[in-house]
Amino acid sequence: MAVKQILMIGDETLKGSSEAVDLSKDPVDLYLRDLMDTLHHFQRKKGLGRAIAGPQIGLMKKIICMESSGERIVMINPEIIRKSSETFKVWDSCFSADAAFFGMTLRHREITVEYYDETSKRCYRTFSGDLSELFQHEIDHLRGVLFTDRIIDNRIIMRSEWEKIMTRREVNYESKNQKN
Repeated sequence: MAVKQILMIGDETLKGSSEAVDLSKDPVDLYLRDLMDTLHHFQRKKGLGRAIAGPQIGLMKKIICMESSGERIVMINPEIIRKSSETFKVWDSCFSADAAFFGMTLRHREITVEYYDETSKRCYRTFSGDLSELFQHEIDHLRGVLFTDRIIDNRIIMRSEWEKIMTRREVNYESKNQKN
């Protein structure tokens, strides 16, 4: 198991730009193992989290691992090639903030990403809603952009307040659906 330390906001490494992964020379399997082990460790420890990008463990390579709800997506050298004009506001946080606080960000409702998967196959995939937000967040990491750079109203809330907001939304959603 290769759980790596997650770099925290304030570490200048997180503000750097990542280099492309050389699929023929770089130890991609090692990168993936380190990222997935660290992701799983954080998920067990904090009870949330869906994805991690190389820079968060000091790996300045363009690589992202996502595992959530039984789905696993590996993106190597991802590039957003299309963004919808429609945007939405979303509470965002980060492993590099220890998922301790959240800020409201503005993200594109839908994106299309070109990337290579773990078998070096070129992929094109369109993501919408929460996955669109997630991959915008992770791809930002590869360019040294943090979610704190994207907060739109200068307001930060602690995780406990975010959990209260999310619980109220679930209750309101369930009530609305029971009436229909």
